[in-house]
Amino acid sequence: MIVLIGSQKGGCGKSTIAVNVAAELAREGHDVVLVDSDRQSTAANWALDREEHIDLPRVHCIQRYENISSTLIDLAGRYKYVVVDAAGRDSRELRTGMAAANLMVVPFRPSQPDLDTLPHLDEVVTQAKDLNPELTVRALLTMVPTNPQIREVQQSLEYLNDYPAIAPLTSLIRDRKVYRDAIAEGRGVGEMKNPKAREEMHRLMKELFNGQTSRT
Repeated sequence: MIVLIGSQKGGCGKSTIAVNVAAELAREGHDVVLVDSDRQSTAANWALDREEHIDLPRVHCIQRYENISSTLIDLAGRYKYVVVDAAGRDSRELRTGMAAANLMVVPFRPSQPDLDTLPHLDEVVTQAKDLNPELTVRALLTMVPTNPQIREVQQSLEYLNDYPAIAPLTSLIRDRKVYRDAIAEGRGVGEMKNPKAREEMHRLMKELFNGQTSRT
């Protein structure tokens, strides 16, 4: 299965989601490869840091740019899960990744600048589905304020209703320091001592994969 994490805008926690999904899949005992196609190399650097922890399950990582479609299809024949971190813009890597992916997760901050990317992204998704009708696209709200009184989440979900091709997930990723700490250590939040973040990631994995990833 090819899981593409991509967006039209940087700063939305895209790489954070990619490495955490890969770490959770590895922690559940699956063969997973992380493909970093963002030249900022956040995911690749995380994977290098992870190699220093011999006690952690292995996450294989490669870097590929430009047309990544054939690479992803080849990797899908060798790994159960291929997780792709695409650049945070309308890039060749994003578009060719969509041509091969089974699932695309689009992280959004609950802010107007992020939501303003939706009309163009909706066009890109429509074009991608002409080539890849099996592609499923889901929106994930990230860096959500921990204060439940702030109504940005509800407002963002209402905005997303106008774009049914990009259906929102019910899972939320809140703005927690532990996500940044985990990246620095080459870990996923499931490998950190923060029960709230661990529960967030558990819910996201269950929703993305319909509870089919766990071997327990």
